[in-house]
Amino acid sequence: MQRKFCSACGGALAPATERHRSQKCKSCGAEHFRNSKPCAGALVVRNGRVLLVRRAIEPFKGHWDTPGGFLHENEHPEVGARREILEETGLHVRLVGLFGIYMDCYGGDDADEWTLNIYYIAEPLDDAEPRAADDASEIGWFAPDALPATMAFKHERQVLDDWRARLRQS
Repeated sequence: MQRKFCSACGGALAPATERHRSQKCKSCGAEHFRNSKPCAGALVVRNGRVLLVRRAIEPFKGHWDTPGGFLHENEHPEVGARREILEETGLHVRLVGLFGIYMDCYGGDDADEWTLNIYYIAEPLDDAEPRAADDASEIGWFAPDALPATMAFKHERQVLDDWRARLRQS
């Protein structure tokens, strides 16, 4: 999304172009970058099944999603992933490793807000049962061969395909 006004002085911003992806203030010269928003989440795995949550909010209300979300200011992705899982499922987890980094556009094909999605593999710290909370309406444990056909965000299909591929390799 292109901004119209400079956050430093309020002056008009020149439009971004393919060559110059940032916008420059016509008054003070401040440069405004359109960076991807950082997100963190995890594939929570127990007994060979992955935990997914059904979204209770837009965008993609009612679709299955991996637990995760936007990072807070100055929040490390590991802290953010654990926080998001706790908020959405009530589970305390241990991150066992970095899984991968995926790009996506938040809100669908017409959206212009990019995300950088950092995923971990996690396991619950105890045998507690998850509960839908925060922006989740339902919780489900899914076997690798019984995953939902559609997911909330495009990159999640790739994340789950990569998870299944790693399982086949081990």
